[in-house]
Amino acid sequence: MPLVSTGDLVSDARATGRGVAAFNVITLEHAEAIAAGAEQAGAPAILQISENAVKFHGGSLSAIAAAATAVAKASSAPLSLHLDHVMDPELLRAAHPEGFSSVMFDASKMTYDENVKATADAVRWGHERGIWIEAELGKVGGKEGEAPLDAHAPGVRTDPAEAAAYVAGTGVDALAVAVGSSHAMTSRTATLDHELIDSLATAVPVPLVLHGSSGVPDAEIRRAVASGMVKINVGTALNTAFTGEVRAYLATHESGVDPRKYLAPAREAMAGTVAGFLGLLTRPQE
Repeated sequence: MPLVSTGDLVSDARATGRGVAAFNVITLEHAEAIAAGAEQAGAPAILQISENAVKFHGGSLSAIAAAATAVAKASSAPLSLHLDHVMDPELLRAAHPEGFSSVMFDASKMTYDENVKATADAVRWGHERGIWIEAELGKVGGKEGEAPLDAHAPGVRTDPAEAAAYVAGTGVDALAVAVGSSHAMTSRTATLDHELIDSLATAVPVPLVLHGSSGVPDAEIRRAVASGMVKINVGTALNTAFTGEVRAYLATHESGVDPRKYLAPAREAMAGTVAGFLGLLTRPQE
């Protein structure tokens, strides 16, 4: 089916007390697995391509965006295309011609005042083109190239009053917040600050986004959605499933050279992971 809007998927999920999952696309197999998992779960999903993934593909957005778009259009599941963790202004501007309906503009490494100004400029640019803009306030941490971050250290988590001022000052459509999760976790052991999630959901008028959801247990995700978290970002869990299958195949087929032999089970494992996360979010939370 045609690409759908990320903003519509998030708004629909929020209105019905559900969450909607956004999965990172690195290779064509990732996109195919996300579509297959969404079809298995009978649920919508967001295909998101990060700035780091664009760098992996030589700095060009066009090829991976075209591949993800083709996969989404061939799928029976409602799928949107989102550009994630964008810091490069040129990459931000590339989103519109490539068909992205949403961008996460990441100015979180700037000072607060610089963040507000840069994000407000990105929001104005995006809204002029019908693009939904997400931003981040607080320090989720854990991305490649960043120093290790204690998600529970003082000053790391998002302050509700500051979040309210930030949303008012930037006009963002959604806010990624730091509530105890971390990027790149390979074990699901994170403990979220649910009291803080409640306070943030009350303080800001826009949907909340949970980054680093790969490291968050099922019960914690369900409770977070019940408290007001809407967009649930998942990346590392797909890579863990993918790599596990590749390792398992190569360990028992030392002379194998056909990548299809290990990419097929890797893709299937990722699809199962996608379906599992979507299953947490398809029913209204209690």
